[in-house]
Amino acid sequence: MATFVLHNFGCRASQADGAALKRQFLDAGLTEGNSARESEIAVLNTCTVTAAADAEVRQLIRRIHRENPACRILVTGCYAQRAPQELAALAGVTWVVGNSHKHLAVEVLKANPAARSAHQALETVVVGEAKRVANSQEGDPDAAVRLQPANGFSASARILWGAMGDEFHFAPVFPDDRTRPILKVQDGCNAHCAFCIIPAVRGRSRSLPAEKVVEEVRRLEAAGYREVVLSGINLGSYGRDWQEGAPPGTLLVSLLERILATTGIQRLRISSVEPMDVTPALIALVAREPRMAKHFHVPLQSGCDRILRRMNRRYWADQYAERILAIHEQIPGCGIGADIMAGFPEETEADHIASLRFVESLPFTYGHVFPYSARPGTPAASREQVNSSVIHRRAEEIRQLLAAKHRSFLEGQVGQTLSVLTLDRAESAGCLALSSNYLKVLLPEACLEPNVLCDVAIGGIRAGLLYGHVA
Repeated sequence: MATFVLHNFGCRASQADGAALKRQFLDAGLTEGNSARESEIAVLNTCTVTAAADAEVRQLIRRIHRENPACRILVTGCYAQRAPQELAALAGVTWVVGNSHKHLAVEVLKANPAARSAHQALETVVVGEAKRVANSQEGDPDAAVRLQPANGFSASARILWGAMGDEFHFAPVFPDDRTRPILKVQDGCNAHCAFCIIPAVRGRSRSLPAEKVVEEVRRLEAAGYREVVLSGINLGSYGRDWQEGAPPGTLLVSLLERILATTGIQRLRISSVEPMDVTPALIALVAREPRMAKHFHVPLQSGCDRILRRMNRRYWADQYAERILAIHEQIPGCGIGADIMAGFPEETEADHIASLRFVESLPFTYGHVFPYSARPGTPAASREQVNSSVIHRRAEEIRQLLAAKHRSFLEGQVGQTLSVLTLDRAESAGCLALSSNYLKVLLPEACLEPNVLCDVAIGGIRAGLLYGHVA
């Protein structure tokens, strides 16, 4: 069978998708190669949250085609869902598979005269041949597949694309070389923030049934993993596709409590949760349960109420602050992160300063700063844009503030004992681990295998990293 290499881009949910794709390819008999230069197929699982993310994908496609012209490239993920024709026009691209049909990507790779699948039409699907998938029945989701016209492009890439459905396409986690497998339990988003393309490329919110989540956590636990990361595009909305009107965050808390009660997983970490889903019950659970990682990531985007309204964010700055301060007070030493955007359309200097002062007032331990990037089709893209040099200057000011907060948090850990998990990445100076409160810790004198959970006495800071020894 053919050799393939997989390149993942984007968020934790996308990383989980990529791990599931790899498992499907290997189960189908494909062999993983070391690099695109040496492989017959390159699979790019893409992100499209910013123009920079798109550019990174196009750059990699060009490099792969330049270094190995015989390599066939399959592009899937969010960029493939947003702009399939654009990708199909790039030299070297053989297939474009939208998120709508990502679960069929393995069938695309398997489809050839010697190995026909149930989706026989995948062999002959060419740009411009708008047709129904062969052998499908009315009501079958695959019957809705429509190929996009080439619009003058001479590309011969095959496009498999359709409207996003309501089904959660689950594939078991393939941990690969990770010590912290990511389990995607939710996909899609109903929020429609003014800057965000994600609802268009991921569809409406949908969730993995709780019994399936528990089953998968048990499987990972049995395989020897100590920590599992629960992820989603909008994790706090978990379960609300089944129970409309459920109070914010309640079904996520119920899921966490069920996992803790019915599995022995030693550490459970949650990825990003929207502010209004960070409820008192969720904070209390993380505070009292030693198996929950002491870590919250709560997207902010802006600390200015006027900009939050223009973004169509569903909270005020003081509501956000209330939740962050509650975490800080109830969970001492908790890692607290945020996503913050600079230069949203019509953001004035006064708006930026208000946001900067707001960030300064809260006990963040790290943050991700994003210069605003217009996404085609979003409401914000048609508004008055801020000058790019101003956007990048504002972003840098936020980064510097967060860097100072991170250094202060590191200094506060010296002399403390932290629970850490050794990682599959080693540093030349020693073993690398990740703490419960989301800090990298170097263990210069330890020779521990990956995936070991232990307590570490923190001795100091070197080159921006904590270091210590096993307590």
